[in-house]
Amino acid sequence: MLVIAGTITIDPTNRDKAIEAAIWMMAETRKEPGNAAYVFSADFEDPAVFQLFEQWESQAALDEHFAAPHMARFQALLGELGVKDVSVQKYEVVSVGPVR
Repeated sequence: MLVIAGTITIDPTNRDKAIEAAIWMMAETRKEPGNAAYVFSADFEDPAVFQLFEQWESQAALDEHFAAPHMARFQALLGELGVKDVSVQKYEVVSVGPVR
C-alpha cells in the first residue's frame, strides 16, 4: 500500500474555490480503481492550508491517477488558487495494524 500525505498552501482569499475544487477532485478520484482513500481537509486555524491524505493499492494505480483527465484539470485549477507551497510525500506501507 502507498500513502500520500502532505499540505498545500494557497492564497486564503481563494479558500472557497479551493474547497469546491477539492470536493470535486475527491469525488472523481474515489471512483478510480486502486484508490482506498482520498481526502482533503481544511485547516481550522489557517485558512490558507489544506491537508491531503491518499491511500493507493499499488504504484500502478497511483500512476494511472496521475494520468487521469481529472488530475490534469485539477492541476490547472490549482494554478488559479494562488498556490504558495506544496509539501507532499509518498510513503510505502509494509504493515498496518491498530493503534495501541
